[in-house]
Amino acid sequence: MTTMRFDTRQQMKLGQQMKLAPRMIQSMEILQLPLAALQERIEQELEKNVALELVEPGDGGAADREPGGDVAETEREFIAGEGGEDFGRLADLENRYREVWDGDDYGARRAATTGDRDRKMDAMANTAGRGLGLAAQLEAQWRFVDAVENVAAAGRRLIEYVDDDGLLETDLDTILDQGSGLGIEDWSVELLDRTLDRLQRILDPPGLMARSKQESLLLQIDAIVEQEGDEDGAWTDAAVLVGEHFADLVENRLPKIAKDAEMPLERVQIAKELMRRLTLWPGRELVNPDAGVVVPDVLVEYEPESDTYVAALADGVVPPLRINPQVEGMKDDQKLEKKDRGFIDDAIRDATWLIDAVNQRTNTLLRVVRVVLSRQREFFDHGPQFLKPLPMTEVADQLGVHVATVSRAVSEKWMQTPRGMFPLRRFFSGGRESDAGDDRSWEAIKEMLREIVDAEDKAKPLSDQKLADALAERGVEIARRTVVKYREQLGIPPARRRKIHA
Repeated sequence: MTTMRFDTRQQMKLGQQMKLAPRMIQSMEILQLPLAALQERIEQELEKNVALELVEPGDGGAADREPGGDVAETEREFIAGEGGEDFGRLADLENRYREVWDGDDYGARRAATTGDRDRKMDAMANTAGRGLGLAAQLEAQWRFVDAVENVAAAGRRLIEYVDDDGLLETDLDTILDQGSGLGIEDWSVELLDRTLDRLQRILDPPGLMARSKQESLLLQIDAIVEQEGDEDGAWTDAAVLVGEHFADLVENRLPKIAKDAEMPLERVQIAKELMRRLTLWPGRELVNPDAGVVVPDVLVEYEPESDTYVAALADGVVPPLRINPQVEGMKDDQKLEKKDRGFIDDAIRDATWLIDAVNQRTNTLLRVVRVVLSRQREFFDHGPQFLKPLPMTEVADQLGVHVATVSRAVSEKWMQTPRGMFPLRRFFSGGRESDAGDDRSWEAIKEMLREIVDAEDKAKPLSDQKLADALAERGVEIARRTVVKYREQLGIPPARRRKIHA
């Protein structure tokens, strides 16, 4: 028999443990935020912290303000929101300072709100609402269709399975099994098949709810022929290419298609050219995940007088912040209970931390960008082919900060330059030295590869090895497998698919 003994002992143990203070954590979070997210974060803080306020245009600061101001309005916004037991505490503070907050200045401001909208409300009103998802848009279209109840319910069920491209790649048997018990009359594969056919003919744009990319292309061709006709038969040829020779079409084997379809090569090329009007992703015409608005965090301009590039943060839409002077004055009021003064102290401390974090973000981001402007001068003068290697560790050493700070500073940030809009992270990459002794970043080598492909004879496109040889002629020695990797990253198809058949 085994016995177990439990002991309770006290022991002293020496050790080192690193913990991040809340202030440092907040500073890192603010540094990493892009401009749009920073605006949202500030709006949230303004709503929940009575000690934080905007510096309005023309406001001369605390010394020029009469007592009161926006404090009561800010606190009422907070009381109307979330805050638990803090609601009552703020209400009590408002009662104690009512004679101050009900002064002429505050009364005038409240009266003005019935006519002039404040800046926060204007900003919220001008923010674009989030659009409906693809399934919601398709269901909205389907609701306008006059269909019996079981067909309408089956249509709604099918729409639930649409993917981001607008296709239905889940087979009907699976949908049938997973929908058992829904109470739909005549629930069967035949019902789903009839309903799917109707969805494909009704939903716009054409090609939605297809079970494959091949079927989607055929649906789009049918819709075009129905609307525009097909007098010369070119769309019929396109339907033959998609329906009977899809695999060869994807691989650009046009001579083989012409031979197998007993069709002149010229007709095959005409049909293929027509197919540029089609899309493999019809759902993205309604919801494009890559079509978000890009807001630059940094603006770069060229000053010809000094022959320099200068940078400024695009934070004009983020108004300056400060501690509310009325709330700050309350912390020394000895008439307040200890817990009330503690609440005010906490609010002022949190507001101070946020203001410091925003200022530190501005300073760090500008310092990093100035290093970029100095090191990447040739990029701004001549283009992406002259982008130089710039490791983040090198920038961190130059600025005397940790490399993680540089990484957070450039994360998800965009820079508007005379050469267009670029993600700030693009300027940081490794590279190699060319035969001429010049440093070339990987991004610059990719641009060189793109130039070579754009200039090639499309009747005789260059193989990956010949692309590597062409780069070597420009002084950049890289392996063929590296060329393949860069070509795929640039979205450039292999030689056989780039070929134009004469």
